[in-house]
Amino acid sequence: MKIYTKKGDKGTTQLIGGTRVPKNTLRIEAYGTIDELNSYIGLIRDQEIDNEYIDQLLEIQDRLFTLGALLARDPEKQKMKLPELVESDITNLENWIDTMEEKLEPMTSFVLPGGHTTVSYVHIARCVCRRSERIISELNENSQVSEIVMAYVNRLSDYLFVLSRKLTLDLKAVEQPWKPRM
Repeated sequence: MKIYTKKGDKGTTQLIGGTRVPKNTLRIEAYGTIDELNSYIGLIRDQEIDNEYIDQLLEIQDRLFTLGALLARDPEKQKMKLPELVESDITNLENWIDTMEEKLEPMTSFVLPGGHTTVSYVHIARCVCRRSERIISELNENSQVSEIVMAYVNRLSDYLFVLSRKLTLDLKAVEQPWKPRM
């Protein structure tokens, strides 16, 4: 199989199911942003962090491929068998969040992104995750998106925020609270 097909040279791409659509449609933007998020997760995974988080991030990357495939299929032609997200995928994120939060000081203010390069990568991933959530939410207004897809992306952004705080602690970086000028 060649990597190039030349079928997209005129600005269209094919959904799972065979339908060709313009590359700038909301559905393409949705799964393209999930792909971007997956790349940032890979960048975080490549940092010197605890193996526990590397294993979690690998699982998340797998789920993001599943999520991307679900978004890439034509909702009118859903004949192809694809992997699915399940409720335990969300529960895993919640359990990981709860475990990390047990070791963190309670938040008393917003936190400024940064403090360590690895932490900054996590904040970037969190922002991309939030953008994907906004795009998927808009897509859902026109073409039904599974509730579990929307819930997973929402919970993943929470996980990434807590991971940024936990890595700040692990890496002995300074968590900088936002002090609004009044």
